[in-house]
Amino acid sequence: MILSCPHCNKMNRIPIEKIANSPICGVCKQEILSLPITPNEAALDELIRDSILPIIIDFWAPWCGPCKMFSPTFQASAVARSNRVIHIKIDTEQYPGIGAKFNIRSIPTLVFFKGGKEVERVSGALQATQLNQYIDQLIR
Repeated sequence: MILSCPHCNKMNRIPIEKIANSPICGVCKQEILSLPITPNEAALDELIRDSILPIIIDFWAPWCGPCKMFSPTFQASAVARSNRVIHIKIDTEQYPGIGAKFNIRSIPTLVFFKGGKEVERVSGALQATQLNQYIDQLIR
């Protein structure tokens, strides 16, 4: 799978079986999963289907005020759970097909996957304590 580094935006080839081994960007040497990533549709499908790490996706849009307010909270969660939970941000304006595929009707919407299956979703911006409780409850 090919993922863009969230630190330097360079593309990196990462075998899915090594996604849980703290992949490092070949260019900037930062941990790729230490910030939210934005995979293309094919990489997203592969991550959901084959990743042994749990995944949380933030569906958002650039014009959405609550989405913008929630973004630092989601990023802080990615930093705190680096290489334990994959944090993904999907811009529903840039990738409307992905939003439609996951039946996203309002934003922001968080969708949580574990073992290739959707296990939970919540709409609306969460406060940091709410997000932390939500993720911690779902990764048990």
